[in-house]
Amino acid sequence: MISFELTGGIPAGKTIMNSVKLAESLGAVETMITHPATMTHADVPKEEWEARGLTDGLVRLSVGIENSEDIIADLEQALTKV
Repeated sequence: MISFELTGGIPAGKTIMNSVKLAESLGAVETMITHPATMTHADVPKEEWEARGLTDGLVRLSVGIENSEDIIADLEQALTKV
């Protein structure tokens, strides 16, 4: 599991989520990607998740069984859009 911060906050997070092709937002053995501000913590008051270190631009990636080069290429193409 890795997390990274995007400059651009929620709009950047949404762009990444809509741009990746291999990663799923819910999964099993496949790579999973989440944007907590608009997904897992969307109903939690912003002050609470910020107090826990979550930010508007935080993205979490849990790498699955896909080919690592494919995951990297997918993330690279998505990052060019933010």
